Amino acid sequence: MNAIADHDLRAGIVMTCREINRTGLNQGTSGNVSHRIEGGMLITPTSLPYDRMTPGDIVPMSFDATYEGRHRPSSEWRFHRDILKAREDVNVVLHTHSVFCTTLAVHERGIPAFHYMIAVAGGNDIRCSPYVCFGTQELSDRALAALEGRYACLLGHHGLIVVAKTFERALWLAVEVETLAKMYVHALAIGEPPRLSDAEMAQVHEQIRRMSYGQAPDLDEVSDTPRVIASGG
Repeated sequence: MNAIADHDLRAGIVMTCREINRTGLNQGTSGNVSHRIEGGMLITPTSLPYDRMTPGDIVPMSFDATYEGRHRPSSEWRFHRDILKAREDVNVVLHTHSVFCTTLAVHERGIPAFHYMIAVAGGNDIRCSPYVCFGTQELSDRALAALEGRYACLLGHHGLIVVAKTFERALWLAVEVETLAKMYVHALAIGEPPRLSDAEMAQVHEQIRRMSYGQAPDLDEVSDTPRVIASGG
């Protein structure tokens, strides 16, 4: 990796950390962020306030768990490493203690298909893994299982993980999942909400797939592509 690309990734991690705190997705230094590099990752250092963090503080770490630099890596480096090794479809791992996701996580409760936007996390639900101590290999193993076929999961009595190709996508998904968690917590005040069926969720997944290719949102084939109507003049 050339020096410019390395600096841009480091700066992207710093920006992402500051953004998750600015938006209220995280508090203090409890979250962490990583990005894939050849043979390993760049990851946030442990216990360094984000407002003091600079690109030079980001820790390069190999998949063999060796690292360089003046700081130790995040205490959660294991699940960052293991996710990036196992999931070649993603480059970014983002972990936060966002309030509503963690509210559900302390009950070891995932988020079911009560709302169609659950589909943006990759499946028909967002799973919650059972509790194990932070920083352990067992936590990493359980996070990987909860993320199978998904881009987000909750960690029991802990918080949220999202994975994505880019920092921007990871931030967007973290906001979406926290919003879903907030809506679900409020809905539970009335009672357990009805859930969308597998068939209804399959339609949502197909709609998302079609729209991602720039096609019209209609599931029927009446209109295949949007057209611009030229104005006169």
